[in-house]
Amino acid sequence: MNTIKIVGLLTLLTLILIAAARVFFGPGAVLPALLISLVLNFGTWWFSDRIALSFAGAKPVTGAEAPELYRIVGRVAETAGLPTPRIFVIDQPAPNAFATGRDPQHAVVAVTRGILDIVTERELTGVLAHELGHVRNRDTFVMAVVASVAGAISYMAQMAQWSMWFGGGDRDDRDSGSLGMIGMILGIILLPLAAMLVQLAVSRSREYGADDEGAALTHDPLALASALRKLETYGKKIPLPVNPSVAPLFIVQPLLPGGLGGLFSTHPPIEERIARLEKLAGAELPARF
Repeated sequence: MNTIKIVGLLTLLTLILIAAARVFFGPGAVLPALLISLVLNFGTWWFSDRIALSFAGAKPVTGAEAPELYRIVGRVAETAGLPTPRIFVIDQPAPNAFATGRDPQHAVVAVTRGILDIVTERELTGVLAHELGHVRNRDTFVMAVVASVAGAISYMAQMAQWSMWFGGGDRDDRDSGSLGMIGMILGIILLPLAAMLVQLAVSRSREYGADDEGAALTHDPLALASALRKLETYGKKIPLPVNPSVAPLFIVQPLLPGGLGGLFSTHPPIEERIARLEKLAGAELPARF
């Protein structure tokens, strides 16, 4: 059912892209918009790991530099039937982690120094199982496609806005004067918002799926639940200075510099995620860790 939901959301996002091209630039722009979207998707898919790692400030580490991290990642990858991903560390005190890469053979797992400082081995295993759950479910590919299409819609809206300011006369004539202008303004406002809401829905669904996958890999849902509680508590206090475009990749919503957590969260509420994991475990976490 979750796969059907994701396919439906991706279809909806594509329809929004077509509608945006039609509203902003007329019927003749639909096919070029789809072609541009395909090019963007391919580029994002091929370079997604390098882009994300660069924006997050992640650096590779060797087995000698992080032996425990390598041991845990290798063990979880073996359990999941996946190749051991490349391992990177982000030199930041905010506790967090993410996975990226176009497929399991090119997967990358990145963790912050902060998460290594505050979680136990059991909790770290739960976090890494969640991230490898993303890899196993091909979420990194799905989210790259979603981000590129949503970005294309936002870019078209910006182009339409500039066109309206500096060349609105032709557009008005083509779309029947004031009615066309009203439609253009509504499109500029509503279509990128609709794309963003679809992106949020996909992201949240993927997080729930990775939680379930991680719990199944470790047979220890409470380990991930305990880690999530810690990450939320510490993450609310310590900003993570990364590019906002990679914020949806992290296991918990990072606090961006300036205190910005995002008007719309790309992640489900932590308490809901913990409650789902407690239900899987048939037990509850202690009130405090």
